Amino acid sequence: MQWIQNQTSTERISSIENGADPREPRQPGKWDLRSLLSNSEVVAALGSGMLMLVAWLTSQWSEPLSVVLYVISYAVGGWVKAKEGVETLLKERDLDVNLLMIAAAMGAAAIGYWNEGAMLIFIFALSGALESYTMERSRKDISSLMELQPETALRIEKGEMVSVSIGKLEIGDLILVKPGELIPADGKIYRGSSSVNQASITGESVPVDKVVGDEVFTGTLNGEGVLYIEVTQSAESTLFAKIIRLVEEAENEVPESQRFIKRFESIYARIVVMATVALIVLATPVLGWDWDTTFYKAMVFLVVASPCALVSSIMPAMLSAISNRARKGVLFKGGAHIENMARTAVVAFDKTGTLTLGTPEVTDFIAGEGWDRQELLGISASIERMSKHPLALAIVQSAEKEGALLQQVENGQSITGWGMQADVDGVTWKIGKSDILDEVAGNAQDITGSIEQDSLSESEVNRQHWLSIRNTLESEGKTVSVILRGDSIAGMIALQDAVRPQAAMAVKQLQQLGIKVAMLTGDRKATAQVIAKQSGVDMVFSDLLPEDKVTHIKELRARYGHVVMVGDGVNDAPALATATVGIGMGVSGSGTALEVADAVLMNDNIDEIAGTVKVARRVQRIVKQNMIFAITVILTLITANFIEGVALPLGVIGHEGSTILVILNGLRLLRSKP
Repeated sequence: MQWIQNQTSTERISSIENGADPREPRQPGKWDLRSLLSNSEVVAALGSGMLMLVAWLTSQWSEPLSVVLYVISYAVGGWVKAKEGVETLLKERDLDVNLLMIAAAMGAAAIGYWNEGAMLIFIFALSGALESYTMERSRKDISSLMELQPETALRIEKGEMVSVSIGKLEIGDLILVKPGELIPADGKIYRGSSSVNQASITGESVPVDKVVGDEVFTGTLNGEGVLYIEVTQSAESTLFAKIIRLVEEAENEVPESQRFIKRFESIYARIVVMATVALIVLATPVLGWDWDTTFYKAMVFLVVASPCALVSSIMPAMLSAISNRARKGVLFKGGAHIENMARTAVVAFDKTGTLTLGTPEVTDFIAGEGWDRQELLGISASIERMSKHPLALAIVQSAEKEGALLQQVENGQSITGWGMQADVDGVTWKIGKSDILDEVAGNAQDITGSIEQDSLSESEVNRQHWLSIRNTLESEGKTVSVILRGDSIAGMIALQDAVRPQAAMAVKQLQQLGIKVAMLTGDRKATAQVIAKQSGVDMVFSDLLPEDKVTHIKELRARYGHVVMVGDGVNDAPALATATVGIGMGVSGSGTALEVADAVLMNDNIDEIAGTVKVARRVQRIVKQNMIFAITVILTLITANFIEGVALPLGVIGHEGSTILVILNGLRLLRSKP
């Protein structure tokens, strides 16, 4: 760093921007033949197969040596599965297909069918390795995100660039990101412009142009420009960190159907063992078979009756679907939610920040008679800057944009569920919902508490005037707030939140799938109806508190069945938890909403919901296909074994081949096109 200290600040920045080569970003591993061969189970399976082949060739001239090679082949290919089976037996006191296969292979060897037993071990190990590998590959599209977080960042300290661990970055720090580097922290661009590849976080395939003031996220890739970024989130609170937590949940979550299959496997394995023992004991006295035939058929039965394909029917397909959706910016916490998504009957959207962009702007500012517009706007902004509500922030931004003079306020406080109040020059001002203009005085008194209705009704003509203005504004889909000086109306503010460009298409796509679409909002009915008309939803529920949203979700579930809730705010969290599947907004969503949600739209891309339902339904079809196919193969092979007899090699190929086929069938989802 000594050479930097001898330069001016401008020279320092210039040298860093143009001098050193950018750090190479770590990219997620690509799956190819090399990665396949790096899988220890795959190597063991292939090694077992090679030893089996050599043993078979050796048997032509040296029987003892071939037996030794077969034993080694058994050990190499069967060690992992035998270990898993023994652990299940000892720890859970249960049987699984691993022990059944090992027992069948050893039984074949016991009656001299070494090659058949080795073939069983080889194909069983290969199918198990393939399943393990493909599951790992399915997870890779999600878990590779963990590799995208840089370890260090260049922080600007007193005009110098210092490399620090990302864990030491604090909110407000200024960092530099060179072209081609991964962005190390969530923040806003302070200086510079560039295109940023956000595919790892949002699923967008095209880089997004970023300029001063735009947000950037950890793990995204800077393009050709140099960026100076002001850190806005600590390392543990970044969007990237939230994704990692979701990934960990996704890897541990198991769908109900898979849990059922796991329980079924245990019971079924016991039945197969008892049936095999019964066959060995009873076949000779009852059916008249000799001992060799009986034992051989029993070993074939043990192989073909095992539920390997049935057990593998679900998880590869589920994980492939999770991977498929992750590439499109939809991150699921587990296969259980994919399973539930397939049964969706209703999708309920929150309005603000979900169907709309969630960034309201002041569209109309109306000053009452005798009031200067700029002065009134300045007073309003002075009061509202004490609030973090989106409407309040919009009013403050409008005042700053117009250059209105802000004033000193005292005794500022929030009026729960209504608005804000504060004293300016000794006079009490209130800004909040315009429902105090309604004729039912009791409602307004309950909401505002300290607002005197009698005073507001002093001039009915004046009240009707403001009511007319409000109704006109609300008919245009705007949210209206009233400004009170004491107990008299001084003005009115109208704000509007634009509907997302993709909202109408997203709703239409869901409706084409036969899904009802509802909108839940705390806004007034008139405003909600305008947004509903623009987006095309089927049902509208307005004027809702958080507990009201929960009530409506329960009612929709009772009436239609499975309900998906899409929301972004803390107030949506109870409804997200109540729905069959809760979907949070990844970019604009609150931390609480993301924690509660079962899935996250990383790019707030609500147009991907319909595609996700399609994928979920396709998973359901594939799982049914797999299970029907697996059961059919098992029954066919069992029947053939008792009627005509099935050669052990054919039984092995039929049984294990069906297992590989159902795995590959599930993996088709990895290649699904958008």
